[in-house]
Amino acid sequence: MSYKIIIDSCGELLEEWKNDEHFESVPLTLNVNGETIVDDASFDQKSFLQKVAASTECPKSACPSPERYMKAFDCEADRIYAVTLSAELSGSYNSAVLGRSLLKEEQPEKKIYVFNSRSASVGQTLIGMKIQECEEAGCTFEEVVSRVEAYISEQNTFFVLDNLETLRKNGRLSTVKAFVASALKIKPVMGATPEGTICQLDQARGINKALIKMVQYIVEKTKDSEKKILAISHCNCYDRAMLLKKALEEKIPLKRIVVLDTAGVSSMYANDGGVIVVV
Repeated sequence: MSYKIIIDSCGELLEEWKNDEHFESVPLTLNVNGETIVDDASFDQKSFLQKVAASTECPKSACPSPERYMKAFDCEADRIYAVTLSAELSGSYNSAVLGRSLLKEEQPEKKIYVFNSRSASVGQTLIGMKIQECEEAGCTFEEVVSRVEAYISEQNTFFVLDNLETLRKNGRLSTVKAFVASALKIKPVMGATPEGTICQLDQARGINKALIKMVQYIVEKTKDSEKKILAISHCNCYDRAMLLKKALEEKIPLKRIVVLDTAGVSSMYANDGGVIVVV
């Protein structure tokens, strides 16, 4: 095995990656009302969403330990890459960097690079796909790092949430604003800054109008679309994701569109009915 790609569990794995030795998901943990849930293959989205909906407390997540990353890095691969959710949103990136340092004290010859996705969810998936593409094209370790960092700098992340409760419970929306938005059925169109923080791009009354606005932003910001892969992740709303996919296919030519269901951490932030698009 010449290379290995490690993605923290905020990033969704393609189905073909799940049994591929080149890929490993390092799980974060979730906490709802004192119950700890590991975000791995055992994660039950339906049960989790029910627990979040019934809870008056804010669900929380905890990043993998440096030792857990160190364990993932300690493998037979010659070249190792980690992809974490945005360092502005989680300690996962810093934990992975520390895990790298710990292993290199024992194995200084190891080639390990940690990518700060400056995104989350399928943004990380796309980065994993780009690393794989570069590796299979025969790029050197240094070429992979350079090309993938350039790719990350050009990525754009967008999302629309049907439910504002998690944002409210996390303190990202005031109670009054969340209440008024819910009462008026106002849905925010959100995005990520170049640094990897969350920003509000727009808003609309009703989920369908918000999705239409998000499509407009995607079309405006996606240059050379025919060369790009676009990814959609959805939290328990497959039909909505398919309608979004169809709308995008009608608006711009794309190399490929990938649609995935959100895993644990992404489900916590997106909440029931949320959709995330990265291109």
